[in-house]
Amino acid sequence: MSDAETLDVEPYRRGFRGLFPEHLGVRLLSVHPELIVAEIDVERHLCTAPGLMHGGAIMAFADTLGAVGTSANLPPGAGTTTIESKTNFFRGGVEGTTLRGECRPMHRGRRTQVWQTTILNPEGKLVAQVTQTQMVL
Repeated sequence: MSDAETLDVEPYRRGFRGLFPEHLGVRLLSVHPELIVAEIDVERHLCTAPGLMHGGAIMAFADTLGAVGTSANLPPGAGTTTIESKTNFFRGGVEGTTLRGECRPMHRGRRTQVWQTTILNPEGKLVAQVTQTQMVL
């Protein structure tokens, strides 16, 4: 993975304004055609009892990263949408902590792309693994 291929993260951040990823608090750290990295704070409004991040919020975080990864690999004028997602949960994201998402391509085809997102807690332990398929529009 070459730094020369790292993309400007600002257009992606601007694209979140006023939309669900901004409401979730997704913070993109880097965008590269082969690796998307972001963080999200586990705040109370994203939790279920007893102070653990709701599974749907974890899935939405990962879905956002897969969409960014696909977008970073699309030809001009193309779009994307999620057509399938599978999540394995390993431990809770604890309220008051920050989770890190690392998203990598498994397949980048002309019609579909498959991305795998690893969600880690501050200790680097696996919270969830999400595999999603994005359709190229």
